[in-house]
Amino acid sequence: MNTKRYRVAQWATGNVGSRALRAVIEHPQLDLVGVYVYSEAKAGRDAGELAGVSPTGVIATNDIDEILAAKPDCVLYMPSWVNLDDVCRLLESGVNIASTRMEFHRPESMDPEERGRVEEACKRGETSLYSTGSSPGFVTEALPMVLLSLQRRLDRLVIDEFADMSSRDSPEMIFQLMGFGTPAEQYDPIRAEYAGYSFAPSLQVVADAVGLPIDSVETAGEVAVARHRVEVAAGVLEPGTVGAMRTSVNCNHEGKPVLTFRANWYLTTDLEPQWDLRESGWRVMVEGDAPLDISIRFPVSKEEYPKVTPGLTAHRPVNAIPNVVEAEPGIRTTADLPQIIPQLGG
Repeated sequence: MNTKRYRVAQWATGNVGSRALRAVIEHPQLDLVGVYVYSEAKAGRDAGELAGVSPTGVIATNDIDEILAAKPDCVLYMPSWVNLDDVCRLLESGVNIASTRMEFHRPESMDPEERGRVEEACKRGETSLYSTGSSPGFVTEALPMVLLSLQRRLDRLVIDEFADMSSRDSPEMIFQLMGFGTPAEQYDPIRAEYAGYSFAPSLQVVADAVGLPIDSVETAGEVAVARHRVEVAAGVLEPGTVGAMRTSVNCNHEGKPVLTFRANWYLTTDLEPQWDLRESGWRVMVEGDAPLDISIRFPVSKEEYPKVTPGLTAHRPVNAIPNVVEAEPGIRTTADLPQIIPQLGG
């Protein structure tokens, strides 16, 4: 067991970031030394207040110089958008980064110029950058690699993600950003392309690792409409409007889909056409010489579900900090790092 202590700064304190912040504060092996925030209302507040725990004495700032002055070994980088100038400055200053940002899952999928900037910053600072989370991350990389360790032939691996959004009390996210409650004919196919951008690089990490390089990526999107009026936490879903959406990403090897991710997000299961939807969770099907059918569900109530889900994304990068700090310089993938094992004891 690695007993070394690590100095950590949290970057951004949104839904996931605040959960990560709390995990760092409570972690037996991590010392919180800084918190970067974007909101003026959060700047100057104690990290414990932002995380919903007792005061820590660490005060949030919106000045990157204060974060660097605290000399963290690693920054948990979890903003809503990437500022490459900030990322590169952290890395070249000797600060490693564990992130939830999807842009960094696979260096070969990055814009060549941006990849070059990041890798040069890692070289100068002798640092590493690793991005992970629950999805993409755990279910698209870590879990498939474990399951494929039982195979000597892979015909296809299919990941279905099911997310019941009816308990999410966020009208702007549900009805405006995601597009629930709109007429089916107004569904924007660009959403499927965005899913490809989000999930294909993560799936390709697995394909690269097992020697089945991807030659093309195909995305598709479809919707089903609510049959009846439904009241959900975010508001009212009218009949005939989008009540469920499915986005598929197929990664093809030699012209055939070898890795598939399908996001099934819904507000109701009373749909037209009727879809085979499950409780929130994942189903992973492995078709090969050792076939597998794995189901993962979240045994919590609808009321608890929104409180639990941030940890699914936040905890894996927190647990990855020792691996990231000790890694060789550069943009690291799940295939590069040792297995992420949490330190749970005191």
